Amino acid sequence: MRLLAIAAALLLVSLPAAGADSGVTRAQQQFEAGRFSEAINTLLDAARTTPDDAAVYFWLGRCYFELRNYRDATAQNEHAVKLAPNNSQFLLWLARAYGRQAENHHSFWLAIRSRNALEEAIQADPNNIPARRDLAEFYSEAPWIVGGNKRKAREQIAAIAAIDPLQGGLAQAEYDRKNGDPGGAETELRRVLEAKPVRVDEYYEVADYFASRGNAAMVQQAVDGASAVTPSDPRLAYYRGVILAIEGQRLPDAESYLKAYLAATADRSDFPPHANARTWLGQVYEKMGNRLEAAEQYRAALAIDPGSEFAKQSLKHLERQ
Repeated sequence: MRLLAIAAALLLVSLPAAGADSGVTRAQQQFEAGRFSEAINTLLDAARTTPDDAAVYFWLGRCYFELRNYRDATAQNEHAVKLAPNNSQFLLWLARAYGRQAENHHSFWLAIRSRNALEEAIQADPNNIPARRDLAEFYSEAPWIVGGNKRKAREQIAAIAAIDPLQGGLAQAEYDRKNGDPGGAETELRRVLEAKPVRVDEYYEVADYFASRGNAAMVQQAVDGASAVTPSDPRLAYYRGVILAIEGQRLPDAESYLKAYLAATADRSDFPPHANARTWLGQVYEKMGNRLEAAEQYRAALAIDPGSEFAKQSLKHLERQ
């Protein structure tokens, strides 16, 4: 069960702000720079002076989430929701924290709480597309005992498409992929590209899918679209490195792109994971014939994300040779 739209890159959502006196503005700047621990210290100071500011606890939850401390992320988001029970974004991120804990602890109870929070987020704001996409994914993938229901998943996808056809196409592609219809997924994603989105994250979601299929030409098409929207986006270095890694061409350039991405970005949930970047870098070294460097990168990826199937399979493949 994946509650974050990764693999793919996550959707950027509009997030609540607070007055400058609360310290939230400075914490948001630290958050955007990837300085999550600094932001936590700023927010803890703010909590002592403005203990009833829900945004303080929301951003604390976001910071802990990025640090993969899902227990504290849950606690802080619960506090934010207690103070602002009808805030759809607070409920969305509470659901995501519950969902990560449910995955880590194999907890049906936490999975149900995640589903409930997503449903409440949509009740609070029916136009909250990230919440609808997470809920569609939950319904599609979760066992029936915690509320999984493919009919309900399709209903959510239809509701998303009615609000935003491109997001509806992406949601349908995700549903098709997870339910054994890669042809349907590819058709939907090609339609998204043909529509020329104005939001860069839609291109990256398409790029992630085709990268997982080893289709460098389609990744290139998505990257061309993204670079036309935001030519200075640091994520472009990652995808350019991925294209060359798949093609097995200009491998020193692929190495440079991936290293540049790792050096320039924080490991955050709305960017390609650093574990994936290191795994692709390992594949570059493997194609260069440098098995020791490849193994080092695969193990570094697993140190970042022990559950990464991409890194696990890459390392197993290397060790079998």
